[in-house]
Amino acid sequence: DLPMNSRPSNDKTAMQLLAKMFEVEMAYMASTDKDASILAQAFHPDVVVREPRSLPYAGDWQGYDGLQALFRLMSDAWSDMQVLGMTAARENDKVFMTCTLRLTVRANGRIIEQPFAEALTFRDGLVADATPFYHDTHAIVASLQGV
Repeated sequence: DLPMNSRPSNDKTAMQLLAKMFEVEMAYMASTDKDASILAQAFHPDVVVREPRSLPYAGDWQGYDGLQALFRLMSDAWSDMQVLGMTAARENDKVFMTCTLRLTVRANGRIIEQPFAEALTFRDGLVADATPFYHDTHAIVASLQGV
């Protein structure tokens, strides 16, 4: 274990780590070939993303294959995803972020905007574990169903 005031070997701030993660996510989503090597720039090979059970892309998505499947489902659901007003804090390998999430429903063009937070663990400067916390998953599901 690291002493309380120490940082891992890479010296990036929480915002730098998150900026890289979102940059890679957006590059992957915009790419035509969906090559996992893009994901390797920001995500650890053993990454796990833990989406809430109440969402259409629920579950623990593991590794690059899992991440690719998750991003496919998210892309099917949303035509646009924006992270607004992000703030973040880092303690050793843990990063905690909060923002306003703006999602545009692909099927009906509806926009849903709500508070969002995420707890992430980084290993070797890469996302190893991510647990997102959506403010209102019921509203997200309702918007996807056109309710």
